[in-house]
Amino acid sequence: MSKPIILCVDDEKVILKSLKAQLKSAFGNAYIYEIAESPADALELIDEFNDEEISIILIVSDWLMPGMKGDEFLIRVHQKFPKIVKIMLTGQADEAAVKRAFNEANLHRCLQKPWSESELIETIKTALSL
Repeated sequence: MSKPIILCVDDEKVILKSLKAQLKSAFGNAYIYEIAESPADALELIDEFNDEEISIILIVSDWLMPGMKGDEFLIRVHQKFPKIVKIMLTGQADEAAVKRAFNEANLHRCLQKPWSESELIETIKTALSL
């Protein structure tokens, strides 16, 4: 049985590296940490893992990304995989988009960039203990 996956989606490599480092530091080898630089890549990864019966338990996604905004991405994920916990990180999401993500994607939490590492880790711990 493979370890569950936490997927981070952001179009900025430096943010993905930072998220992955913070998650590894907090949770060690409890999870596999995957990254995607676009919602399209993330959707592809999610389908691949699903085909291999490896579960993604949590997604941390940016909002403002080229091609597809984070709320739209998380809604699409939710329609196919409602059990995945979804957290949005944003520096500039509009209120309507955040509201839509809460209502249509069952968004667990929206954190502002720059985020606090302790707040992110605490949010994930809370989300995974539900």
